[in-house]
Amino acid sequence: MSNLNEHRAGRLHGIWALTNRELKKWYKAPVIFILSIIQPILWMGLLGKALNIGALIPSIPGVDPGAVLLKTLGTSDYFSFMSVGMIAFTALFTTMFSGMSVVWDRRLGFLNKALSTPVSRAVIIFSKVLSATLRSMFQAGVIVLVAVAFGLQFGPHFTLLNLLGIFAIMFLVCVGLSSLFIAITIRSTRIETPMAVVNLINLPLMFASNAFFPIDKMPYDWLKAIANVNPLSYTTDAVRQLLIFDTNWAQLGLDFAYVGIFAVIVATISIVISWRFLSK
Repeated sequence: MSNLNEHRAGRLHGIWALTNRELKKWYKAPVIFILSIIQPILWMGLLGKALNIGALIPSIPGVDPGAVLLKTLGTSDYFSFMSVGMIAFTALFTTMFSGMSVVWDRRLGFLNKALSTPVSRAVIIFSKVLSATLRSMFQAGVIVLVAVAFGLQFGPHFTLLNLLGIFAIMFLVCVGLSSLFIAITIRSTRIETPMAVVNLINLPLMFASNAFFPIDKMPYDWLKAIANVNPLSYTTDAVRQLLIFDTNWAQLGLDFAYVGIFAVIVATISIVISWRFLSK
């Protein structure tokens, strides 16, 4: 029994040591930390405030702009609608660089050292997933605070407990996305490969979702089909349900179930791939 406990303790120690190593690259580099926060803030401040959609509606006599936006978006303020999409954007932006970490560790020789220790390949991958997830959750909290300062309008049933749900859905989607990017680039030896993957997947995942526009108002059926299977759409909808909408608990449960299944499936695939393909 003592040997089993020591084995488990050693495995947990490996997870913490590797995760902390990844986090140190972030919190000990203040420039990188600040830039990772500034980008979504710029999107909110520039795009969110520049797209004053409500100002287009008063040109129609007898039409209440707030009522039109409420019926179309679920909220009378487009900035509130779009700023929630920035939370999903933060998750995508942070996790999409997870695969690059594997490439750098291989090129710098750290991966060889890690693979020579008793720590399993799954632990190596999970530490990178966990570090990306923790960074995304922290940044999401900052984005919520900034959005409030910019004029975010909370829903009628919002409470501080809803923030726990926001962090929970962020945890699930970040685990899934970081596992996805690592699985795609796990055999790469050139940094250009994950960069190409990021450039290919980044914009489709972001714009083929409901981050900036409701799915049912999209102009093409094929675009709606993509958005309806995009995990970012379900993540964004869950955050809106908790933050700015009148919460639909059935829809919220569906959002959590979809993102949770996505995270479990992709994380499992990533671990299986690491057992087979992660090498020196």
